[in-house]
Amino acid sequence: MARRRQRGNADTATRILDIAERLVQSRGFNGFSYADVAAELGITKASLHYHFAGKAELGDALIARYAARFAEALEQIDQRGGDAPAKLDAYAGLYADVLREKRMCLCGMLAADYDTLPKPMRDAVIRFFDDNELWLTRVLGQGHEDGSVRIGGSASEAAQAIIGGLEGALLVARPYGDVARFKATATQLLEGLANTSPAERAAASSASA
Repeated sequence: MARRRQRGNADTATRILDIAERLVQSRGFNGFSYADVAAELGITKASLHYHFAGKAELGDALIARYAARFAEALEQIDQRGGDAPAKLDAYAGLYADVLREKRMCLCGMLAADYDTLPKPMRDAVIRFFDDNELWLTRVLGQGHEDGSVRIGGSASEAAQAIIGGLEGALLVARPYGDVARFKATATQLLEGLANTSPAERAAASSASA
């Protein structure tokens, strides 16, 4: 019985996080309340407070889960292998997938609300972008060493430009509801770093298969 109750509590907490994540990605952190989440779940606000004491705690949990999921996606990109341009294309694809669901990057939306967030949430948002920057810096560094990418400045600066460019492209594409618009911008951004064209990379991949 106790085990079943724990499982039920975990399921409810997951549903709360799912709903809150969607609301943040579509409205921003300040654009929804506990009442909105409770109404969708058909439970009382008191029940929400049982799982997450306040909105700040809910926000912390949202970022932690989103960052863990994003880190797992980056690990999967690494495991698939490929050169730096292929990894960068896959990275941009993570953003396109979010837009395809008519949402925005969770931490991108939170960055827009940054000044109004509790400090632990502000710190977590920065950690998310720092972790992404570190991954991109490593990928770009490898690409620079093997000649598959060219960067004018440091790998870290190029990583910052990629994150800023993709987050901005996501924001601008949102009113149009147009994933192709985002992908066109992402392609222009990333192909400026690649030393070979997509067709050349595909031919090289086929030849080595």
